[in-house]
Amino acid sequence: MPKDNGKSAGRKGATASAEAAILSKALPYMQRYDSATVVVKYGGHAMGDPELAETFARDIVLLKQSGVNPVVVHGGGPQIGALLEKLNIRSEFKGGLRVTDKDTVDVVEMVLAGSINKQIVAAINAQGGRAVGISGKDANLMTCRKLEKKIVDPDSNLLKAVDLGFVGEPTKVDPYIVNVIIQSDLIPVIAPLGVARDGHTYNINADTFAGELAARMLAKRLLLLTDVAGVLDGQGRLIEKLAIDEARALIEDGTISGGMIPKIESCISVVQNGVEAVVIINGKTPHAVLLELFTEHGAGTLLGKSGDAESA
Repeated sequence: MPKDNGKSAGRKGATASAEAAILSKALPYMQRYDSATVVVKYGGHAMGDPELAETFARDIVLLKQSGVNPVVVHGGGPQIGALLEKLNIRSEFKGGLRVTDKDTVDVVEMVLAGSINKQIVAAINAQGGRAVGISGKDANLMTCRKLEKKIVDPDSNLLKAVDLGFVGEPTKVDPYIVNVIIQSDLIPVIAPLGVARDGHTYNINADTFAGELAARMLAKRLLLLTDVAGVLDGQGRLIEKLAIDEARALIEDGTISGGMIPKIESCISVVQNGVEAVVIINGKTPHAVLLELFTEHGAGTLLGKSGDAESA
């Protein structure tokens, strides 16, 4: 048997001390979020990576165990597209947006409220949590109406209305069922579906759904897990903090462009409606949620009224 010269024990001790130091440094951040509601929009490629999905589930369980009230809202665009293709249901696109007809919305509900929702629930439960899956239809959580969308006609260069079918926009949020869930030891996992007054089911953009829910619940944070690091400056560097007026200026000068514009505009609206801050995070970063909430460094771009997490 090889002799132990003490170096191995020393390395283990150093590692243990480093881990303890990390936990100790996390304490003030854990205290900041004690009993607070944090809405997490979970989407992008992180959902399709088994290892990242397991890490995400573990982190959500840790939040609950730490006294935070996590609320998970998930997307599922790629999975919906894959099943539509498998079922030979062709999708029509108008202005780059998928038209959700009756056949398509049935598939959307099957994927969002069915397979994806239950996969996330099972992943959280496998890590020792107690998750329950619902959709915006349950207990009239999210009432909506048909989304009216206008796009620029490439021929006339004029705005024209497009019919996207069963795509909705929220009109009323009743978080009663979510509050009942988070007041127990359960973790809600929510599919972004809504119900209209006529009883029809509508697909709602997951970012929009999460934002409306976070605002209605006056959540301390809304975390948007995406496939990008956050907002980048003109040199491609991550902007860690943004105030509302700064974000608007970056839209005006073109620094924020393309698909990031509606996302930032939605974030501004959410903050103005009572959420302390919204953070855009790269969901492909392991432990991105914990890095954002429980460390001084954060993990993405934080947008608040003043751009400061402490005073947002």
